[in-house]
Amino acid sequence: EAAPMHDAPLSATSEVLERELLDGGFLDVAFDPDLGCVTAALIVERLARLPFAVEAAHWALIRPLLGDDLTYPLCLVESTQTRRPVRYLRDRASVVLVDENISTFVATPDQFKPEPDALFAYPVASLFAVPEDRKTLSASAADVRTRWRIGLAAEAAGLLRAALSSTVTHVSDRQQFGQPLATFQALRHRLAEAEVRTNGVYWLAMKAAATLDPADAAVAALHAQESARACVYDFHQFLGAMGMTLEHPLHFWTYRLKLLVGELGGRGAQALAAADAAWG
Repeated sequence: EAAPMHDAPLSATSEVLERELLDGGFLDVAFDPDLGCVTAALIVERLARLPFAVEAAHWALIRPLLGDDLTYPLCLVESTQTRRPVRYLRDRASVVLVDENISTFVATPDQFKPEPDALFAYPVASLFAVPEDRKTLSASAADVRTRWRIGLAAEAAGLLRAALSSTVTHVSDRQQFGQPLATFQALRHRLAEAEVRTNGVYWLAMKAAATLDPADAAVAALHAQESARACVYDFHQFLGAMGMTLEHPLHFWTYRLKLLVGELGGRGAQALAAADAAWG
């Protein structure tokens, strides 16, 4: 799986890791009442720290609502956002259309176009055909969106943690004026803020996974998207010119965060969902 960074693809994936996770049942933990959604969210967060992109959030957190007869990977698409890049969309993937009702179909090559050059560090494709003969599922759209937001927050927490760790390593090693960049107060303040944000995203995601409360989930997703917007800028700034290249692994995490920032309608939609869930 190893490759020099300048030879690595824009999105790093691992079929071996994917298969071992599926065969080992690691993405099925939410079906077990003794493990549940908190354990699933923990797995999603840890996997997000890897440079490899693995579809875990939807499969681990949302599939228990939809049944166990779906094909991997699971791709969620809002009915009003079908033109957005769809993560992990490929042949035989289960596409779930989220509207007032939930429907699904198995993707075929004539329905989508892969986008291998998209700068999102996820394998993505454009969906241009949604079949009429979709299978309608009994799951509640509200419950699906709640778990979607939890998965988004848990994944963002792992991405932020990996990106922050990578940035801290760089500024600790990089010398300027005879001392590490990490000793400069301006950088330390902003790194401290990133640490606080990263911890906040993590704990809000875990709380939402424990309660499955729509308000908790919306707040977690809102904080994740707001923190990603703020932190990604800083991380790339701290790496200087290296932060603008693909030779450093930072982009694997930050570019994924950039795509997550716009998911589910973005920060504005999460804020409205949080207000609606809390106050109606």
